[in-house]
Amino acid sequence: MKKITIAIDGFSSTGKSTVAKQIAKHLGYVYIDSGAMYRAVTYFAMSKGFINEKGFDVEGLISKLDNITVSFKFNKNLGFAEVYLNGINIEKEIRTLEVSNFVSKVSAIPQVRQQLVKQQQKMGEEKEIVMDGRDIGTVVFPNAELKLFMTASAKTRALRRYDELKAKGDHVSYEDVLKNVEERDYLDSTRKDSPLYKANEAIEIDNSNMSLDEQFSTILKLVNSVLNQD
Repeated sequence: MKKITIAIDGFSSTGKSTVAKQIAKHLGYVYIDSGAMYRAVTYFAMSKGFINEKGFDVEGLISKLDNITVSFKFNKNLGFAEVYLNGINIEKEIRTLEVSNFVSKVSAIPQVRQQLVKQQQKMGEEKEIVMDGRDIGTVVFPNAELKLFMTASAKTRALRRYDELKAKGDHVSYEDVLKNVEERDYLDSTRKDSPLYKANEAIEIDNSNMSLDEQFSTILKLVNSVLNQD
């Protein structure tokens, strides 16, 4: 069967990871959560004291980038690959609002992006991969056979994120989550290096009013149309 690369870009909390996992599982492809990779570097920066509410020691983080390796290991019990930083499972640690508050600043650093893009491109050398993020179709895999761009209203995305965090037992307010979503949108779209934007060939999907099943069905049709092309 034809092997393809599927690149899914879009704003935060648009369900990119959810549908990417579904499509990868359905096709038997490898799923890579690029956003989790930037969260892992952010967690590293926080744990080393390079970034906090008082400031950001950019040069300090850059000096340690060669010591950072992000990998994914499939957890059969959970049904998806968890994130590892230098061999240590940090899946839970990187999903907090604290990490969310700093990740756009860390991912805006050109050296951070260069380091992770190299790791991402190596992961995708054999195709049969689904990767989601902010610059997958524009920078990481510009020749991907299928490019999608996910979007939804900020309020809808904030509510999804709020419900997700509350379900995990995190004590957060909807207002704080909405503020975080709007700030990340601005930072992701205006950063100088690899800003978030829709690739010319990307198909835009607004899932504000879509159920997970409707979203999966819509995207699977697009995937099959590419797979069936001569």
